[in-house]
Parts: sequence; C-alpha cells; structure tokens
Amino acid sequence: QVVVDDVRRAMGRAADHFFGSPTSELRVAGVTGTNGKTTTAFLLYSVLAAAGARPGLLGTVESRVGGRSRPVVRTTPEAIDLHRTFREMLNAGDRSCAMEASSHASELKRLVGVRFAVLVFTNLTQDHLDFHGTLERYFEAKRRLFLERPETPAAVNVDDPYGQRLADELLAKGRRVLRFGASASAEVRAEDLELSAAGASLRASGIDLRTPLRGRFNVENVLATVAAARLLEIEDAAIARGVEELAGVPGRFEAVDEGQPFTVIVDYAHTPDSLERVLRAARDLAENRLVCVFGCGGDRDRGKRPVMGRTVSELADSVIVTADNPRSEDLSTILAEILEGAGPEAEVEPDRSAAIAKAIGGAGPGDVIVIAGKGHEQGQQLADRTLPFDDRAVARRELRRLGARA
Repeated sequence: QVVVDDVRRAMGRAADHFFGSPTSELRVAGVTGTNGKTTTAFLLYSVLAAAGARPGLLGTVESRVGGRSRPVVRTTPEAIDLHRTFREMLNAGDRSCAMEASSHASELKRLVGVRFAVLVFTNLTQDHLDFHGTLERYFEAKRRLFLERPETPAAVNVDDPYGQRLADELLAKGRRVLRFGASASAEVRAEDLELSAAGASLRASGIDLRTPLRGRFNVENVLATVAAARLLEIEDAAIARGVEELAGVPGRFEAVDEGQPFTVIVDYAHTPDSLERVLRAARDLAENRLVCVFGCGGDRDRGKRPVMGRTVSELADSVIVTADNPRSEDLSTILAEILEGAGPEAEVEPDRSAAIAKAIGGAGPGDVIVIAGKGHEQGQQLADRTLPFDDRAVARRELRRLGARA
C-alpha cells in the first residue's frame, strides 16, 4: 500500500513514469484560455505538419494519433489516459503534439507530469464559474499551468487584461515570453491587415500570411500560432504554409451552404465574449439582417445567461432563444434567465430544430443566420439521455427543404 498526500498529483507522476516519460520525447504545444483554444490548436497542428514535425492532436473537437482520428471524451483527458496517449503517439510515429489544456484539467491536476515545449494563453472571459466560483480562481487555474513550468516559454495575448497580468508576472521572473495582440507591448502584431469574406491577409513577425479563416477573432488565433511557432523555432515558410492550409475547424464559424442566397454559420460560441466576437464577424458579412439562434447549457454557469441574452439582443436584428443542452435543468428556467437580458422582442422556440427551421424559413437575400452554442457537437444532452443532434445537419436539411419548395 502506498499512501500519498495528493492522489491526483501522484497519479500524474506515476503515469508519466509508467509510460516512460513520453513528453520528454514528444514536443507538446499546449493552448489554454476561454476562447480560441480549439482553432489555435488546429492551426498549430497544421503548422507543425507543414514543418515536418509529425504532430498529434488533442482537443475538444478531435484527437489524432499517428494521423488517425479518435473520438473525444473530454477536452483534456485524465492523467493516465493522457500519458498513455502521448506514448501511443510516439509509437505511431508522431514527434509533436498540439493540445488544448483546459482549466478543469489544470485544477484537477490532469496535466501533472506533462512537459510542454510551449504554452499559449489566448484570453480569459466569463465561463465555468459553476466550477471555479470566481473569475480570479478561474484565472489562477490558468496561471498555475505556466508558473509550475518555469522552463517552458510562453506566448501570451496581452490585449486581454488577464494575459497582460500573466505576461508581466512571467517576465518579472525572467521567463521567456512572446507577447501577441494589438497592444504596443506585443512583439507579434498584425500589420497590413485585410479582412474579407474569403478570410484575411496580414503580416506578422515579418511573415506574410493568408488564412481562409474568417472573422477578426481568428486573426488573434493566427497571431497566437505565429508567436508559439516562433518559440518553437519553426521556419517562416512552414508557418505561412500551415496557416494557409487550415481551411476551417468543425463547428467554428462553419458555413452551411446549399446554394441559398443568404449565409448560415454554425459556431460553438457559448460564452458572452465568444458570442460577441462571432456576431461582430457575422455582421461584417451581412448585407441585410443578422439573425441569431442560441440557448445556454443547463447545469452550468447561470450568471452568463442574461449577459448572453443582452449581447445577442444588442448585436443581432432578430433573436430566437432555444434549447442548448438542458441536461437536468428545467428548460423554462434557462430560457427565462436568458430573456432577462434578451428582452421582450426576442422570440422563444424551445425546440432547437424548429428554431433553426424558423430562422432559415424566414431568411431573405443577404441575411446572415448564426446558430450558436453547439458547434461541432452531435448530441443534445437531456437529464437522462443524449439525443442525436447536429446543428449543421439540421440546417442543411432545412436548406434542402427550402430549395425543394423554391
């Protein structure tokens, strides 16, 4: 029998040892933050692949080991599963890994024993307060990732106030930090930026870049990637090629196109900040109305519901409030809390399929419809079961019906 003071910390150390310290060989790039983790991890995966670094991928949408996709159980696996996966990556020929590092994983010590070649901080905004309690404790979970690894260089978004705090603290400790953003203190900034419906072109850290990813918020993700790639000493040509070759990320500002004269976008945005960013990017594409279909998850941070309702009512011309993943919570309670912020002009359609159908059926030329909250997800979580549900599939079905009626 072995008795330890901290079972979770001991589990991470034991798993690292049992699987032969895989991250001593595998170059792991970790991405943490409220928003942008998934896209930045995908971008880093693409850049590492362009550099010939044979990357694996771990994250919310997809995991890849040896180039093969695996189902995702959670954003960051438990310590034993995580170290086992790293060893499997090495056995499959991978030599690097781009991964999302969630605040839950940090708080629950799933990342103990993981050696990072670089860590990226994207931003910190309201989310997961049902778990962390306060924004400050949420930040502490992110901050701990960096402070516990004094040898790991960091790419930090200094446009974010929490990122600025983190960068200042790390620099004061003599850490290697590359700051990115629009701030004057950032070493990696977007110059000669041009945004269009086809993506963006810019110059950053002396590299000319083109990305098919749309929206100003994705420029931040590109800057995060460039900063991390610089710290990994990847060549300019590979950075540019990797950024350009990532055509999109499932459920992240993903267009659903059946030839209709309006735009339908599905996005995972489920925080006030991410919803605002997505709606502002969608507004840039809209020649006519901006319509948003969204809800909030049950058994999660209730404080963000009226804030999200207010955000959508301020930025969209038409709002349809619906179910997200109600889980064990009463749906009418969730909808009522959203409506506290959204106001009386918001429509309510509890059935998500019907809400999507209503938005698409009422759309005109030049409109943009944003279906927010679930993104890549392929199920709707209720109290006792998960039903098959994919926003993209529902939207595509309704668009085809619309085409059949035309």
